[in-house]
Amino acid sequence: MAEAEKAAYIFPGQGAQYVGMGKDLYDAFDSAKTVFNQADEAVGFSLSKLCFEGPEDELKQTVNAQPAIVTLSLALLAAMRDTCAENNLPAPSLVAGHSLGEYTALAAAGVLDFPTAIFLTRKRGELMHQAGQQNPGGMAAVIGLEESMLAELCSQTGAKIANINCPGQLVISGGKECVAAASSAAEEKGASRVVQLQVSGAFHTDFMQPAVEGLAEVIDTITFNDSFIPIVANTSAAEITAAEDIKDELLRQLCHSVQWQRSMEYMINSGITGFMEIGPGRVLGGLMRRINRDVKTKNIGDAEAINNLKQ
Repeated sequence: MAEAEKAAYIFPGQGAQYVGMGKDLYDAFDSAKTVFNQADEAVGFSLSKLCFEGPEDELKQTVNAQPAIVTLSLALLAAMRDTCAENNLPAPSLVAGHSLGEYTALAAAGVLDFPTAIFLTRKRGELMHQAGQQNPGGMAAVIGLEESMLAELCSQTGAKIANINCPGQLVISGGKECVAAASSAAEEKGASRVVQLQVSGAFHTDFMQPAVEGLAEVIDTITFNDSFIPIVANTSAAEITAAEDIKDELLRQLCHSVQWQRSMEYMINSGITGFMEIGPGRVLGGLMRRINRDVKTKNIGDAEAINNLKQ
């Protein structure tokens, strides 16, 4: 990524986790090791061991996957900042995170310190899991259908669009019968594929309202700073920097759609010419290719990627 480019950092959400993630980073960079050790202390158990060794069934549980992904993303960020020269690591003009990844963005922008961001995502995961048990539901990815058509099908079936990721990739959420009905209707209307997601609830719908109430109580105990880098919010695809607006966004996000495509379009229209996807997996880079092929996305997901940045 050239120095002259206007850069943004973006951070992945739940589903990007995998067993073994972060072990190379932990071994290679003291700054990353510090983040993992802080995470273990923040959540009260060896989250680092769960990341490095699994088992997979435990790692992918909402209560564990959420702090694990944020921990690795922040460990990567810490190692980048600690080891890369300024010309290899352009300062971000904007940051954003996909759903859970918004918490990583907050830490990157100085709203929360790293341990607090990890603690808060652990609480978020617990509350979302509990809300899913209280209000059972499900989610499905719908591939190859226009947003307007899917919105019409959701209005007919009682499902809701939870994620607008990129052209042709949307996620629906709601009661299991509603999601099943909307999934069948989407296939009948020409969706190329519908994939039921392995999640513990109907995220980004009113089914998460109990989590909103619980998270509000936790947030009230935490000091939030104003952001020193503008954050492009999931629910509005607009910039926020004030601490109170950020708190509102975290609560609103639980029950409202993630406007990822519009967020990326906003950033591009604001002059961003290069994105750094910091965290496990390459999902966001794949979405970006569907949103705008002319924009470069560099993935930073392991120690090798950071060593390549240094050169």
